[in-house]
Amino acid sequence: MTAENKKKLLLSKPRGFCAGVERAIETVEKAITLWGAPIYVKHEIVHNRYVVQRLKDKGAIFIEDLGEVPVGSRLIYSAHGVSPAVREEAKRRHLIEIDATCGLVTRVHSAVKRFAALGYQIILIGHRNHVEIIGTAGEAPEVTTIVESIEDVELLHFVEGEKLFYITQTTLSLDDVKEITEALIKKYPTIETLPSSSICYATTNRQMALREITDVTDLVLVVGDPQSSNSNRLREVASKRGIESHLINDEKEIKPSWLVGKQIIGLTAGASTPEEIVQKCIEKLSELGVCEVEDIIYTHEDVVFQLPKPIVNARFVVA
Repeated sequence: MTAENKKKLLLSKPRGFCAGVERAIETVEKAITLWGAPIYVKHEIVHNRYVVQRLKDKGAIFIEDLGEVPVGSRLIYSAHGVSPAVREEAKRRHLIEIDATCGLVTRVHSAVKRFAALGYQIILIGHRNHVEIIGTAGEAPEVTTIVESIEDVELLHFVEGEKLFYITQTTLSLDDVKEITEALIKKYPTIETLPSSSICYATTNRQMALREITDVTDLVLVVGDPQSSNSNRLREVASKRGIESHLINDEKEIKPSWLVGKQIIGLTAGASTPEEIVQKCIEKLSELGVCEVEDIIYTHEDVVFQLPKPIVNARFVVA
């Protein structure tokens, strides 16, 4: 192989599972171990087809309509969170609730409830059809407006003197949020928000880690499910910087033609992507001419979230 044809792979770190995803998956696995199958889960526990299928094989049943859950059964809420209306329906059906909502999503829900109770209009930045946004907006639907773009900001018509508060979906692109929040602040200089960003640490770290390598890559591959918001945002981080980028589920979706003429390839993975899938992609890229692999570490993550109380308490009793 000539020097010109040698290909190098830069592995972005951190990548893959975050603490919230690990907690959610472990919650379902422990519930099945403790109480047996089936265990019902509201929405896919995380947005990754391999994770979901593995849990289905173990006995998890993923539903959208609570009417599908037998009265008195256990129901796990996914990492994305649910609205108060869902919780109320669960109580009416005497379901045993186990909340695997990511703590960072819960923080956003709490802020929306708190500011709505104080008389604020809530501006929620995010994708209106995403399950996280649906759940968050449900905390105060009568005073919440969802904004997806700068164009949406231009269409807002709040009157002078109204108390305004904005907050974001946890898995958004730093680039997009910056543009939208700048437009909001320009239009409404007195608008308020939380002291720190509501974009989760894992989303931020994965995007910043990828930025570390985009200046030197000819191609970026993001391993993640098309349903995964944070995976899609990672691909956009590269594409907005003029780098050819592709979102792939697994190694089977890597097209050899993408690597033609490319010498330095960047690889990362969304926060709900198992590392074993990433490793298979690395093996595939090696077959396609990658002969050098280097880790590019942006930061180390040591965040751990405790499992939901019903799981912890049940394990303690069993022990």
